[in-house]
Amino acid sequence: MTPPEGMSSILALDDKDAKKRKFFAFFDSKEAIAAAEPGFEQMGNTIPEDIRGKRTSVHYYEVPIFEGNIEAAKAARVSVLEGSAEAIEEGLEKTRGDTLPKVLAIDGNVGAIGLTDRDNGRVSMITLWNSADALSASEQQADQLRQQTADTGGQTITNVARYEVAMARSMAGARA
Repeated sequence: MTPPEGMSSILALDDKDAKKRKFFAFFDSKEAIAAAEPGFEQMGNTIPEDIRGKRTSVHYYEVPIFEGNIEAAKAARVSVLEGSAEAIEEGLEKTRGDTLPKVLAIDGNVGAIGLTDRDNGRVSMITLWNSADALSASEQQADQLRQQTADTGGQTITNVARYEVAMARSMAGARA
């Protein structure tokens, strides 16, 4: 598939035990997302469901943090924090200035992606790891950093999930 114009990266996360997959497509702008949507719908109509899976929801997020080498990722942890929409910016500043450098310094980390839904006060942090073993070894440190971040932003940790990275790709040079 030739990526749509404006798509910068894709990330597919697999939870084989739960038989679920999360697919993230990163775009340069909201307009690029809108332009690509008909192509995604058409692709869904041409690929059999037993191959592509069943699309259960679509969410749109701002991406204020995108650091590291997405293509080196083999495992991911997704942490969801919820709180006041007004406190998101303060939490992001703390994350960028304090938490993110600490996460990136953990052995085996290859990147981090922050997603925000300002309307609902939700932040999802995806940390990327070079192996499932590195992800597992980072659990204690990640728990502490996640809790510190939540406390600073007055947020609640609502979910933490671990995934195998099925596909991670930057679109640079992928267009025909």
